[in-house]
Amino acid sequence: MKLFNDLNGKKEELREKDRHVRMYACGPTVYNFFHIGNARCFVTFDLLRRYLEYRGDTVDFVQNFTDIDDKMIRRAAEENSTVKEVADRYIKEYYTDAEGLGVRPATVHPRATENMDDIIRIISLLIEKGHAYESHGDVYYAARSFKEYGKLSGKNVDDLESGARVDVSEIKRDPLDFALWKAAKPGEPAWDSPWGKGRPGWHIECSAMVDRYLGKTIDIHCGGVDLTFPHHENEIAQSEGAFDVPFARFWIHNGFINVDNKKMSKSEGNFFTVRDAAAKYGYPAIRYFILSAHYRSPVNFSGEILTQAQNAVQRLYNCEENLRYQIRNAGEGAVTAEDEAFFSKLDRRREQFITAMDDDLNTADGIAALFDAVKDINVYTQKPRSRAALEKVLAFYEEIAGLLGFLKPEEKANGISDEEIEALLAERTAAKKEKNYARADEIRAALTQQGIVIEDTPLGPKWHRA
Repeated sequence: MKLFNDLNGKKEELREKDRHVRMYACGPTVYNFFHIGNARCFVTFDLLRRYLEYRGDTVDFVQNFTDIDDKMIRRAAEENSTVKEVADRYIKEYYTDAEGLGVRPATVHPRATENMDDIIRIISLLIEKGHAYESHGDVYYAARSFKEYGKLSGKNVDDLESGARVDVSEIKRDPLDFALWKAAKPGEPAWDSPWGKGRPGWHIECSAMVDRYLGKTIDIHCGGVDLTFPHHENEIAQSEGAFDVPFARFWIHNGFINVDNKKMSKSEGNFFTVRDAAAKYGYPAIRYFILSAHYRSPVNFSGEILTQAQNAVQRLYNCEENLRYQIRNAGEGAVTAEDEAFFSKLDRRREQFITAMDDDLNTADGIAALFDAVKDINVYTQKPRSRAALEKVLAFYEEIAGLLGFLKPEEKANGISDEEIEALLAERTAAKKEKNYARADEIRAALTQQGIVIEDTPLGPKWHRA
């Protein structure tokens, strides 16, 4: 598999060691619901992890939660709450939205506040090596002490202004220096340290968590393109300054999401949370929208595009539902030569999919391969097929659509599940055979009331949700 490495601007072979991939992604600051831009990062790198595992790799995947920073402190003050209460609430909300988007939990989801000992250890090591200095209870990284500063972003240190996330302090030696530790302020959460009570700067938490959970050199570090500078540049300076080994072999960044052709920002009034978008369009449509373009390309978010994504997802669901319906009603029989020829065609679609995904996670072409297969399947199932043949076709569909995260989720309408619907339809069929038409009509009416549309066919009842 080849991935575009932002460290050198080239597409390179991944070449995993012992087929074991160590991968880190920058997670959310948990002071609010996460937005569509965050979702692109989470969905994209969830799929990269899934695909590496599909190829046979073991993936240790770490995605952090930033649970202490200025935004967290402000939100807690606004809500008359504590920073921890804010973090706990929005971490719970993260998992709700992530599950809706089909994003699996990482191997580890560490919090910054759970890693203070490691943060303090690395800051102490940086001071010892001459890369950092203490000033009035703050600790700053001396950016010019790291000779390769700017190698990820391609920026020249002489042209840079401060890389700090907060306002430049007069007590810094150089405006380019950035905070590793911030002295405590009244009313803010604080931890003991060799430099007095305080809290960590933004960048140091990721260096500490990568070292603790994955080691000093990892295979893949990923995040949004907006994190390239200063966040990821500063992570490199911290980790390589402390340990004198390469920090990450690959740096991978997803592109921006624009909203109606304008950059998404609160000042523009076009800032959408995933929760709000999902309420209108559904989580699967958001996932489809994200994966339908190459991850490095900027994409445009609009209501029209999300509606198109809804329709595309429904076409996939229709194919899956039709396969499952035909399997339930198919007769027994041997796999024929015609079936075997079709399986070979699906094998070629699989290769088409793998070729696309091996080329820098080209999900646009990967999804195209899935839709090509769906067209093939829809033609193939126009004729009656044996259960054995149809089950093999379904296994292929589940393999590819499941990897992309587009299998139809188990639904409930007014508390009724797919299994309960099937059981009631089986009872209705039995009632009709016994000429108990009153009971059959009663079941149909009950299902119709719950939004279940029933179509009687020669192969048996076929249903879908209205």
